[in-house]
Amino acid sequence: MHMTSKAAEAEMSSGDPAAYANRRADERVTAKFAVRFTQAEDAARALRVFSINVSAGGLCLRTRKAYDVGAQVRLSMDIEGEQFDLTGVVAWVRDEQEAIGVRFTDVSDDDRVRLHNVVERIKR
Repeated sequence: MHMTSKAAEAEMSSGDPAAYANRRADERVTAKFAVRFTQAEDAARALRVFSINVSAGGLCLRTRKAYDVGAQVRLSMDIEGEQFDLTGVVAWVRDEQEAIGVRFTDVSDDDRVRLHNVVERIKR
């Protein structure tokens, strides 16, 4: 089932975070690491932000800068000694929490396996 971001926002604001979390395909774990983050149309202005959590399919970032849902982004990060250079799309924005969710796009099979393995290591 594919939900629009408005439908996902409605589900998140319904007060039942478990319902929203259960629709994710990949397990998410709490992890704080630095991320070099740029919008695709403004690649010259990289920001250094920190993650809140990560999965093989995306991550949540803490940022005070405003982003639009659907914005294309580039991410460069080192997680547990593994370097990743990925592209993604802003899936949701929580201004009150200064957080955004990014869904990875165009992830190679190798990177997806490495992301999954990193998440498994963090869980331990």
